[in-house]
Amino acid sequence: MRVGIRVDASLEIGTGHLRRCMTLAAALISKGADVRFVIRRHDTVAELALRSAGFTVSWLDAPSSPTRRATETVEPRHASWAGVGWSDDADETVEVLASFRPDWMILDHYSFDAKWHERVRQRLACEVMAIDDLADRSLSVEVLLDANFSEDHAGKYAGRLAGRCQLLGGPRFALLSTRYRTASRYEFRPDVHSIGIFMGGTDPDGVTARVLRTCREFAGFRGTIEVVSTSASPHLDQLRKACLGWANTTLSLDLPDLSAFYSRHDLQIGAGGTATYERCCLGAPTIALAVAPNQLAVIPALDARGVLRAARLTADPDADILPAAPYLGQVIQALVADPEARRDLSERGMSMVDARGADRVAICLLRDTLGLRRVTADDGPQLHAWRNHPTVRAVSGNGEPIPLNAHMAWLANKLADDNARLYIAEIGGTAVGSIRFDRLDGGDTEVSLYLDPDLPGLGLGPRLLLSGEKAVTSEWAGGTGFTASVMPDNEASARLFINCGYSGGPLRFNKAVTADA
Repeated sequence: MRVGIRVDASLEIGTGHLRRCMTLAAALISKGADVRFVIRRHDTVAELALRSAGFTVSWLDAPSSPTRRATETVEPRHASWAGVGWSDDADETVEVLASFRPDWMILDHYSFDAKWHERVRQRLACEVMAIDDLADRSLSVEVLLDANFSEDHAGKYAGRLAGRCQLLGGPRFALLSTRYRTASRYEFRPDVHSIGIFMGGTDPDGVTARVLRTCREFAGFRGTIEVVSTSASPHLDQLRKACLGWANTTLSLDLPDLSAFYSRHDLQIGAGGTATYERCCLGAPTIALAVAPNQLAVIPALDARGVLRAARLTADPDADILPAAPYLGQVIQALVADPEARRDLSERGMSMVDARGADRVAICLLRDTLGLRRVTADDGPQLHAWRNHPTVRAVSGNGEPIPLNAHMAWLANKLADDNARLYIAEIGGTAVGSIRFDRLDGGDTEVSLYLDPDLPGLGLGPRLLLSGEKAVTSEWAGGTGFTASVMPDNEASARLFINCGYSGGPLRFNKAVTADA
């Protein structure tokens, strides 16, 4: 599977879009995909972020090049970020990827809308996924990823989506590096010994120094403060001077991994975006400020959910883009004095984000590569964990947890039974589900399947069922009929069987299949 990724980074755009695409690219590559980036040279920010990353990149000419035409009038509010018109950009993207022939094209760019999607899809004969969170323009894509929290993603994009689109919405799809799965979590301490500040990779408005000043002068915090930034910041000299102006203040630049930074401080202050979910994943109590328009809705929503505290940077609410939030200095003082509030933020944040988002998105895009292998005894513990998950037990004939020893004995019997076939489904070496067939006395074959309970909503069910039917039909020669039982109220399974050609219902479904079908 070949995947193209069109994304930019610059002082104006920041590095967040590129970094989350780098995380997704790593997940895709780990599952066997061939990935190529397409990036426009706006300044040196993208090259600094990609340094030593090892990705294949096709660079588009800088907007200032004499060969560039002026941007045409376009719909998106952020069209100017591209530096060229949508049609020029689409044509250049097609040109550099023509020989690569991507199966999927991923676009993470606020500058482009459905017109870009449709031209690239038509000329490259590929499917398109957009990464977005603004919902401010038309989108014509097969898959839409919006990892920001929202109570109603479908409503958020109502009237914006052209045609059928699979929407991957919410923090369970947040594109966090695999490091966050095993990184040390924040260990709660009643007292705030230190504060961490990270306001984004470029911080074009110089917010970081103002946050530091608020911590020291208004909130009166005298403990350790670690400020994190990058060499791409246009305010780096000012920031260095600010850090030298107070004791117990350090500046860390170009950290390759922020997980240790997030987990070593008792309070974090940062901008919205993907970094918000990184902090949540590690249980870091967080104060979040909106520094970009796409953060205006999500930060108050996450505050209402109790996973962070929203704050405004200015004392005057009329001078801030988040006027309804309390002043940062007051929020710092309140949280420093309230350990139970910080503990609650930590626990709620960890419960929201599990760092499997990039894997989920990669599996969704690569679902057509799903393959089957026969189950072995070594798969027993994995199958047992899936079977005993509450969501699987809720739709099983026996809803009680099964002891591991009983499960392993059952599995041994099934593996020795010539009238049973068990398969594991994998995508890029990752097990995603299991399907079992039992040949009945009357000649029919009963089918039972379940997916990894952490991977719902990715379109894997039909591929697992149809692949399983094909595999078992090739093993058991001759025509055979499939039958399946569905528990009451299990509407998802009923839809799955109906969509895969089964008839009957509501609790029993049947399908006739021939060996050469």
